[in-house]
Amino acid sequence: MKYLDVDNWNRAAHFEFYKSFDEPFFGATANINCSVAYAKCKAENLSFYNFYLHKILTVVNQIENFRYRIHGHKIAIHNHINVSATVMRDDKTFGFSLIVYDPDFKIFNENVVAETARIQTTAGLFTRTFSEDNVIHFSALPWISFTSLSHARSYQLADSCPKISVGKIALSGNEQMALPISVHVHHGLMDGYHVGLFFETLQLLMDS
Repeated sequence: MKYLDVDNWNRAAHFEFYKSFDEPFFGATANINCSVAYAKCKAENLSFYNFYLHKILTVVNQIENFRYRIHGHKIAIHNHINVSATVMRDDKTFGFSLIVYDPDFKIFNENVVAETARIQTTAGLFTRTFSEDNVIHFSALPWISFTSLSHARSYQLADSCPKISVGKIALSGNEQMALPISVHVHHGLMDGYHVGLFFETLQLLMDS
């Protein structure tokens, strides 16, 4: 981890403007065509959830602004970003996980499987302690093909982690499979351009 030279950053004024907002996060929801990726997962017997979560984290790690976190008056640049995802249990409660990212999907898949099993054998919301904020907050709503999404937030807590959610696949024009994805980010750290780049890059990865 290192710190950004904010004084010489071309977004210094934007950071100063938005960091004091009561609600500095903004969000966008868009559909990703997941037809190619879904077919690949079915053909290779892969978890589609684990697959698209890996692609999302790959994009997050590629776009530097998604690795920025606010530490007081400084901006940290993390070397890599993991994911704190909600994991549902049989009793329909969920716990917060910590899944370590790896560029190798096989290793990442093993991490997801192990952490999911651990959460499902524990109780409560917080089941482990992690001190760093090099995560995205992630949730999946496979019951809803949503067109927008909001998040519960405490304005008293310092938070600059992106929040990404994925919904239910729906069929769109030409029988394409549309996966709704919601992205909420701190406006002091990035703008609409970076969110647009996220969706553009994710689509390319899902089609590759």
